[in-house]
Amino acid sequence: MTENNQTQLGNTLWKIADELRGAMNADQFRDYMLSFLFLRYLSDNYEAAAKKELGKDYPILKDNDKRTPLAVWYEQNKADVAEFEKQMRRKVHYVIEPSHLWNSIAELAKTQSKELLRTLQEGFKYIENESFESTFQGLFSEINLDSDKLGKNYEERNKKLCNIIQTIAEGIKELNTGDYDDYLGNAYEFLIGKFAAGSGQKAGEFYTPQRISYILSSFVILDSQDPSKGKKKRLDNVLDFACGSGSLLLNVRKQMGAGGIGKIFGQEKNITTYNLARMIMLLHGVKDSEFAIHHGDTLLNDWEMLNEMNPAKKLEFDAVVANPPFSYRWEPSEAMGEDFRFKSYGLAPKSAAD
Repeated sequence: MTENNQTQLGNTLWKIADELRGAMNADQFRDYMLSFLFLRYLSDNYEAAAKKELGKDYPILKDNDKRTPLAVWYEQNKADVAEFEKQMRRKVHYVIEPSHLWNSIAELAKTQSKELLRTLQEGFKYIENESFESTFQGLFSEINLDSDKLGKNYEERNKKLCNIIQTIAEGIKELNTGDYDDYLGNAYEFLIGKFAAGSGQKAGEFYTPQRISYILSSFVILDSQDPSKGKKKRLDNVLDFACGSGSLLLNVRKQMGAGGIGKIFGQEKNITTYNLARMIMLLHGVKDSEFAIHHGDTLLNDWEMLNEMNPAKKLEFDAVVANPPFSYRWEPSEAMGEDFRFKSYGLAPKSAAD
């Protein structure tokens, strides 16, 4: 996909969002739009891997058959489902039940099925708790499928979701699986910026602009002892303690190349941005075992992993990157003075962190 096509994709997605949100504020509709795009990505990636795994056993359906091939295979091979899902966890690190796949959801929307809302709720719950080996609890915590913004009762909300999902499905049906990962991930960030502007926020709250991100990441991957040696060949661990949606960490990963980073670590205080960061990691092809994003406040130091004082267990990082929020309020308590980070140096006075 060319840069022009990528921009066109971002604009297409934004146009769909702008047409659909109706009475909702931009930041309220954002969570629905981005969650549905995320489900589309997971589904297409999973179905492509399943087709490869099953080979000639992958069902070929007639044009008038609106079921998904996996739904048919599951029905015909019930005794083999457990082993198949075990294999898929090895290959793509997650499982999605046929009824929760995007194409199944889109068909429910197209036919105005009364089961759409209930199926979505079940699907999101399954992805959060069962799809991945490492759970993604709360991943969809910001999307309220029972919101009055969607309708006063189940029937109205179901109808509204049918219209939203059908429009999205039609708008991006030509998007091929091969166009995914970085391209859809970048379009995702483009949407975040547009939604931020539409809600009166600054996009920088969610992600570091690509040009700044490129410069910062270029610095940290230079050999720390002798920059004249150029880029490091590998970084075992990279940390961003104010990671936003993870764009800076992903830029480091991109510059290091395939296999250039062992594991990505990030911490983010804002719950919405924390969920976006986890989605965007997966959208850029980072497996769940290759990153750990923590919901917490770096200043309060509430991530146990970063509090380990035993040298034998202490986790050290080859690179630490960050673009912290400007003018963040710093109001330390006396108890914080006992934190090992400040005990030998003292606490900075209360102020805005700028």
